[in-house]
Amino acid sequence: MAKVGITETVLRDAHQSLIATRMTTEEMLPMLEMLDAVGFRSLECWGGATFDSCLRFLGEDPWKRLRTLKEHMPNTPLQMLFRGQNMLGYRHYADDVVEYFVQKSVANGIDVIRIFDALNDIRNLETSINAAKKEKGAHVQVAMSYTTSPVHNIESFVAYAKQIEAVGADSICVKDMAGLLTPYVTYDLVKALKENVKLPIQVHSHATAGIADMVLMKAIEAGADVIDTAISPLSGGTSHPATEAMVAALQGTEYDTGLDLLKLTEIAKYAANLRHKYLDSGLLNPKMLEVDVNALIYQVPGGMLSKLVSQLKQAGREDQLEAVLEEVPRVRKDAGYPPLVTPSSQIVGTQAVFNVINGERYKMVTKEFKGLIRGEYGATPVPIDPEFRKKIIGDEKPIECRPADLLEPELDKLRSEISEWYMQEEDVLSYAQFGQVAVKFFEKRRNETYGLDGAHMNVEQGVHPV
Repeated sequence: MAKVGITETVLRDAHQSLIATRMTTEEMLPMLEMLDAVGFRSLECWGGATFDSCLRFLGEDPWKRLRTLKEHMPNTPLQMLFRGQNMLGYRHYADDVVEYFVQKSVANGIDVIRIFDALNDIRNLETSINAAKKEKGAHVQVAMSYTTSPVHNIESFVAYAKQIEAVGADSICVKDMAGLLTPYVTYDLVKALKENVKLPIQVHSHATAGIADMVLMKAIEAGADVIDTAISPLSGGTSHPATEAMVAALQGTEYDTGLDLLKLTEIAKYAANLRHKYLDSGLLNPKMLEVDVNALIYQVPGGMLSKLVSQLKQAGREDQLEAVLEEVPRVRKDAGYPPLVTPSSQIVGTQAVFNVINGERYKMVTKEFKGLIRGEYGATPVPIDPEFRKKIIGDEKPIECRPADLLEPELDKLRSEISEWYMQEEDVLSYAQFGQVAVKFFEKRRNETYGLDGAHMNVEQGVHPV
């Protein structure tokens, strides 16, 4: 086996980072057999924001996409990103729904489930880990959300890795979603992980700050088993280091990936056409391809940055972006230093915007920020200051148990709510996460399946625009 494995991200995180997850299945099809022939350790192709984007913007069934990908790439393990108790949505779900989602993901073609929690609260991962371990052939990878703060250091991440090993994961990923890793810190972290746990270590870092290639190289030198990369036309900027560049850099060394550069070049030719198409349509903003060292200062992931800009633009306050970026670390400190990844990045970022445009900190507090402070998302890395918590949630009682312990089973209720639209077992899971967005997709699907005069058609409900 090759010394270093490669997980290719072009079908998920690369286009999520650069073009807001708008690559269609039709655009993917011409490169699938080429990707399958390379010999990647895995192909990340599902989960994250792909599910939401399929339903909300592309008019596609995400489950059908997964089955299509599996059909065209039978030889390569397919990988997804899964938010633990949040699944692919933005709240915690009851255990019966989480278990069913994991079961159906594997049944439809997923081989590797990369599971993470925004707060690195291991309690929020146990249900999905246990569910995945019941599925024959599924590889359970737990990702630690990497961040920096007064309480996040090599010792704390090693302690978390030991928890991950204890709950039965098959491998660990250092998930650097904001591109905060620096080369020598990476070396020390990976070396410490390899010395303290007996699991394969994978490293995932974004190129936002311009140093991710060096980060991956130092990770490899420290013993990392697998790295995440993106085919070159959709690499760099807020995406990942280029696959071909890393393969070439390691060729002929003890870390040789064993991958064929000529095969990768053929994929890159096709992906280059997509890149030009996205640039011409405006989907790919050239700013997403720029190096931004401010990422190391403000810890704002690329997707979060674009959302902050959008929120300020809607409020007519675009000139206050710098003030918001300076406010983000302060809000994060107040909130117990959560890593900034979905959904905590959106919660902290939106609150920072409100603090700035209202001219007074916490004059207006979002429902989600109150939930974070109350403990609805789990335990924050640093306990919330009692005085600050009282200011935000008043006399409400904080949640100290695993949040999902407070949820009743909900799968049967969800099934009954969508009985009118039910066409496949997986529909209940689409609806569970995206509610009316899923219903609009179901309406469109039914219109296309039966035609305007089809059985049970309610024409007044219309067609979901895409």
